[in-house]
Amino acid sequence: MRPEPSEFAFHWGLDPETVFLNHGSFGATPLAVIEEQRRWQNWIELEPVRFFEEIASEALLESRMAIGDFLSCDPNDIAFVENATTGVNTILRSLEFEEGDEILVPDHAYQACRNAIDFVAKRWGVNVVTVNIPFPIESMDEIVHLVQESVSEKTVLAMIDTVTSPTGLRMPFERLTKELEAQGIPVLLDAAHGIGMLPLSLDSIGASYTTTNAHKWLCSPKGAAILHVRKDRQPNIHPLTISHGMTFPLGDTTRFRHEFDWTGTRDISAWCTLPFVIDHVAEMYEGGWPAIMERNRSLVLEGRALLCEKLGISPPCPDEMIATIATIFLPNSGDSGIPLHDPDPLHSRLLELGIQVPVWSWASPEGRYLRISAHLHNSIEQYAYLADVLYDELDNEQN
Repeated sequence: MRPEPSEFAFHWGLDPETVFLNHGSFGATPLAVIEEQRRWQNWIELEPVRFFEEIASEALLESRMAIGDFLSCDPNDIAFVENATTGVNTILRSLEFEEGDEILVPDHAYQACRNAIDFVAKRWGVNVVTVNIPFPIESMDEIVHLVQESVSEKTVLAMIDTVTSPTGLRMPFERLTKELEAQGIPVLLDAAHGIGMLPLSLDSIGASYTTTNAHKWLCSPKGAAILHVRKDRQPNIHPLTISHGMTFPLGDTTRFRHEFDWTGTRDISAWCTLPFVIDHVAEMYEGGWPAIMERNRSLVLEGRALLCEKLGISPPCPDEMIATIATIFLPNSGDSGIPLHDPDPLHSRLLELGIQVPVWSWASPEGRYLRISAHLHNSIEQYAYLADVLYDELDNEQN
């Protein structure tokens, strides 16, 4: 019998027939947030010209101020983009390089962002230096040492994750950012798994560039992400779409804000909901966002422990390297040889049994993996159920 979700699941419209343990991939938007977005969309269509010419700028300002407060940064350093991959591309496509420059990136980086690095590197004749991070891993110190060992006098940019997507590792991003920036190496912080998952103080972290998805752990509508650019870096950063903002009179704003706020007609309703999203989700749980983050982390650690005990495996990293997603090796299965973009048969089988959880093969290091997530709608019984089903399915694969 499939387990019940948590007592907070009524805030979401998730399929009650599915044990949803994959919040980390695309997030899940609460019902009230969906209604708030519809309210904004209705407002846009009620009088489109007035909305875009008079209301939109004030709405974006309010959203920027709410995010600035949440991320402890100057709201004027914030631009809104559709997702973190767009943010990464925006920075990489804005920067100029010289032949022989080096971009440093760990091998656990999200593949879409690594693709953007490779694209830019080929165009400019830049070398990509890949830092091989072990998995399993024993400490954050290993990562710091391996990254610093890969730095050279030619390093001009480093892309560092807050939490790695494939392996679910909470990176020592605060320490790495401070050390690299102190060496004169700009850091592009890929915080796709960031806002709503971890406490982030962007001014304190000090990265040149940070991008983070609001649709994941903050639970905004899809299409809402944040790009933070430090003031001294803003003159060189432009949106992927060049539009009126490049020449429009400044008034009381900045060229950076002008360019990003207006890149053409588009649905900005997801961005407009952000103040509501922050307050609404905070009100779901006593203690607000700090308590939500701690609750989710404790739950995923407990879920990981259940899986490891049931499958007879050791956790691949210490608890301090876990936020609210956790990846494990699948024992006795090896590499199925299935590319990342094709569904693993085990993933499909689990879905047939009503469990939504990612299973895939990966080459760095080689193996077959499963990743769990935790948010307010999840319950510990769901992970126990996964552990029992997974044990049986892996046993069936071997027989």
